[in-house]
Amino acid sequence: MRERMPQPAALSRIINQLKREPSRTGSIVITVFGDAIVPRGGSVWLGTLLAFFEALDIDSGVVRTAMSRLAADGWLTREKVGRNSFYRLAEKGRETFEAATKHIYDPPPSDWSGRFELLLIGNGEDRDASREALKNAGFGSPLPGVWVAPSGVPIPQEASRAIRLEVSAEDDSGRRLLRESWPLDRTADAYLKFMKMFSPLRDWIGRREQLADIDAFIARILLIHYYRRVVLRDPLLPTELLPPDWPGRAARELCGDIYRALLSSSEQWLDQYGTNEAGALPQARAVLAHRFED
Repeated sequence: MRERMPQPAALSRIINQLKREPSRTGSIVITVFGDAIVPRGGSVWLGTLLAFFEALDIDSGVVRTAMSRLAADGWLTREKVGRNSFYRLAEKGRETFEAATKHIYDPPPSDWSGRFELLLIGNGEDRDASREALKNAGFGSPLPGVWVAPSGVPIPQEASRAIRLEVSAEDDSGRRLLRESWPLDRTADAYLKFMKMFSPLRDWIGRREQLADIDAFIARILLIHYYRRVVLRDPLLPTELLPPDWPGRAARELCGDIYRALLSSSEQWLDQYGTNEAGALPQARAVLAHRFED
């Protein structure tokens, strides 16, 4: 890989924050696939991933271990061609990220009916899997075994056997149920921390500074990695049910601004170093250009 231009301090601070946290290599791998590889056909050579993580100063052994664990857990499938390994999202990974994609990139729904989906989950052996899937789908839980989300939110497969009811948020009891279903204060704090972490990068980009292609790709992946950790815990409640100073809107605007600024250079890195079984990765679908549109 060619020697690259100096990395801006705004990006270095984000990378240093990542290194101070418990290892999230597997989570970053899934972000890479969902954000960048799926729009380019879905399959990628292990060497491409190793080059990306090498630029993040993450050891190849750590990456290989994470890939093996993700494959064993049903998130990825591997195909060997000679001595080379190629990976793509397995059905479990595709379904999870397809559900997450709308939550991350699309604007919040504006046609709320004023009603909520209420699910009752029993004590069966699949309760833990249902709980995690419902959290990731944006459901909140005011009581053990009780889950709530705005009507129209897709119900994950893991919770398909739940008892379903519909409730109104128009009376005091309904609104109290909603307040107790989501830790909105914690979500608001997480959005504020996200903005504090990434605002300096937007400011740096706003001065028309230029990132190396690999640094643009790193910044793009870490942007989505951190943003999705917050937004997937956000139920995306209708505006009328949110505090007037809700920071989710500003966080989404910040994420969209940075993402659009990084997109071209980050895709150039994939053009040069992205490989699948057939050779160079195909060009990305046009859907990338419409992410974070209002």
